[in-house]
Amino acid sequence: MVVLSQNGRQQLPLIKACKPNYGFTGIPVIDMTSPHAKAHMVEACEEFGFFKLVNHGVPMEFMSRLEDEAIKFFSLPQSEKDLAGPPQPFGYGNRRIGPNGDVGWIEYLLLSTNPDSISQICSSISPENPEIFGSAVVDYVSSVKNMTYEVLEMIAEGLNIEPRNVLSRLLKDEDSDSCFRVNHYPPCPELEALRRPSFGWGFGEHTDPQIISVLRSDNTNGLEICLKDGTWVSVPSDQDSFFINVGDSLQVMTNGKFKSVKHRVVTESRKARVSMIYFGGPPLTEIIAPLPSLVKEGEETLYKEFTWADYKKSVYKSRLADNRLGLFEKKEQP
Repeated sequence: MVVLSQNGRQQLPLIKACKPNYGFTGIPVIDMTSPHAKAHMVEACEEFGFFKLVNHGVPMEFMSRLEDEAIKFFSLPQSEKDLAGPPQPFGYGNRRIGPNGDVGWIEYLLLSTNPDSISQICSSISPENPEIFGSAVVDYVSSVKNMTYEVLEMIAEGLNIEPRNVLSRLLKDEDSDSCFRVNHYPPCPELEALRRPSFGWGFGEHTDPQIISVLRSDNTNGLEICLKDGTWVSVPSDQDSFFINVGDSLQVMTNGKFKSVKHRVVTESRKARVSMIYFGGPPLTEIIAPLPSLVKEGEETLYKEFTWADYKKSVYKSRLADNRLGLFEKKEQP
């Protein structure tokens, strides 16, 4: 489990306010095989920036095998896990989220989506059987990437923009700056000591900077999203499904038509949680700007053009909860 120093324990944020709505049942559920899936994806991205995807075609075997391998790794003694870190940028990390002081009750593996890079780093993650862990990651990531390409192409069709691969090509590019992270949120004994129902931040509120994020978790709840009115709602977990997040870059490319969803993860005293996220990013040199076909005649673009490298640098200088797109919004002239 994650071992925190005394100072680290003092920094663990407890949730005392903004209690989420646990009874919310409005999370969009989209069947990928439905003839109406394209339209429903667009509607969900506009209203929530988020949806649950079922009948997605990713083999359950790939999902459960990688989860099993991840649990084996996170169950190792801390000294053995530390041999796979710190992340530079890939590898094992715990508690620290980014370089600017954000912390959470979390440990994680951050990996490239390139099979050669995965194989190389797995020698430090699983020295005795690197090919077993590596195979589990490669099979899962490859299948999820193909599903994500199709989701983006369905979204493009739902938006009536051409070509169909206008979004997916950015992730298919050999220079795509995508990554993959496996998160482990251990039980938090600190909260048990409070002797009252309490939750702590596993991962504080934020948006994802990439184009799209694809999440799969075990059956332990913890994910929460923020609705347009500022209400936080709990997302019931489902280990057989995926949850799709609109990222900041897709918000810009749709000129604000889609909203990058603000989300967070809470942890509790007795249950651990494992999640796996594919972050689909464009090449570093790609210019991120509103797509001309989504800007109506006479309509203003809401964002300045920037490269993904520029935005990535800006994100790394910010805190987790900052409005990262604020620096790239066009300001109205007085």
